[in-house]
Amino acid sequence: AFAQNDPKAAFQKTRYELAVSCYKKAEFVKALDLFSITCKIKPENDLAKESIKKVDSLKNMLRKNIMEKVIGTWKLNGDKPVWSVDAASDNSAKTVEELVEINQNQILFYETDIKTQVKKLIKSEELKYYNKEECDALFSAIILSDGTIWNCSLNESGDQLHVINIARQTENGVEKITSDNLERFYSKVN
Repeated sequence: AFAQNDPKAAFQKTRYELAVSCYKKAEFVKALDLFSITCKIKPENDLAKESIKKVDSLKNMLRKNIMEKVIGTWKLNGDKPVWSVDAASDNSAKTVEELVEINQNQILFYETDIKTQVKKLIKSEELKYYNKEECDALFSAIILSDGTIWNCSLNESGDQLHVINIARQTENGVEKITSDNLERFYSKVN
């Protein structure tokens, strides 16, 4: 009866039930978003506490899933998708090819001289997921040592990686980037 008197609690309950339904249908990203909303509506109640646990386990599962697909070597295509007309013309004058190697713990950035094929390590970064709050739905955002936060996504076939700079961590906190975000598109090499 309390839910009828409390529209927030009623809304939270419907979000939670929808999240459980998505979870049962293996729609894990949708379920994560809904559990994330559920735990923010009335953070002190049992539904929120249960949702936080679900958010945590879903993030871990989705991270493991994406990790299996991104491990390997990726070639930078530029700041436009491979299928865009401009992407091909941008690459014609390059003397080096930028590669990224991703393993369980690190991201290694290389430059390969196109003529000599000499590969040089430019920098390495610890692979660190960005976790602003236990309730957020960001499962594929990583934070680099310079404080930049990048959200990563794969196409369905898993051979195109798209990264977008969504925020920057500074001493004053996290600043979201809402326009003119830096983007990078990569193709899987192996």
